[in-house]
Amino acid sequence: MMMARKKKGLSDRHLKILEVMQKYQDENGYPPSIREIGRQAKISSTSVVNYYLDQLEEAEYIQRDRKVSRGMRLLKTAAGDAYELGDTSGNSGNEAFLTIPLAGRIGAGIMALPASDFNYFDVDSGVDVARSLLPEDTSDIFAVEVDGESMIDAMINDGDIVVMRHAKDARNGEMVAVRLADDDTMTLKYFYKEGGRVRLQPANPTMEPIYVDNPKNLEIQGKVLLVIRQVGASPI
Repeated sequence: MMMARKKKGLSDRHLKILEVMQKYQDENGYPPSIREIGRQAKISSTSVVNYYLDQLEEAEYIQRDRKVSRGMRLLKTAAGDAYELGDTSGNSGNEAFLTIPLAGRIGAGIMALPASDFNYFDVDSGVDVARSLLPEDTSDIFAVEVDGESMIDAMINDGDIVVMRHAKDARNGEMVAVRLADDDTMTLKYFYKEGGRVRLQPANPTMEPIYVDNPKNLEIQGKVLLVIRQVGASPI
C-alpha cells in the first residue's frame, strides 16, 4: 500500500497506524489488536501504540471501546476519506477463537520480575487462541509474556506467550507461575516438593534451581496450559 500524503497534524507514525488498521480490516473483516498494530507498524511498546491511538481518536480518525478487545472502529483512512467498509465493531465474528487477557510479564531467567508487573492487564493486549486448544471452562484462564531464557529446554523462549489457568497448588513436575513472598517477585519454573522445602527447577542446564526452605514463602499463581511462540505465533 502506498503511503498517503501527510495530513495536517498527523505524523508518519499516525499514518502508518491508520494504514495498518485499514489493510488489516480489509483483509480480515475485523480490527487488529494493539499488539498486531505494533508489530506491523514496527512499534515495540503497546503503551506507545495506545498513545498514538488516543491522538487518532481525538482527531476523530478512529473510535475506541477500551472495554473490548479489538474495540476500535476506523472512521477515516490515512488519506482523510470516510471509511465505511465492513463491520469494525470490535467483534471478530470468529467463534473458533477466544481472546485471552494478557496479565503482564513473568520472569524465566536468573532474575524474576516484580509481582506487581504480573497484575497488569490491558484488554487491548489480549491474545487470540483457538478454542480447540483450550479446556471447556475458560473462566480462570490468563496469559503472560515470558521474560528470560531459563525455560528454553521446555521450548519456552524470551518473548513467548504462556497461557495459564489460575491455581493455588501443584504436583511435582508441573510448570507453574510462582510468587516468592520474601522479595515479592514472580517466576516461571518446574515445581518439586522435596521434604520440607520446594525446588523451582529451570529448564536450562546453565542455570541453578531456586530453593525455598519455607513453603509458606511461596504462592502458586497458575499452571501452564500451552505456549504461543513469538515467531509464527503457533502454539506448541
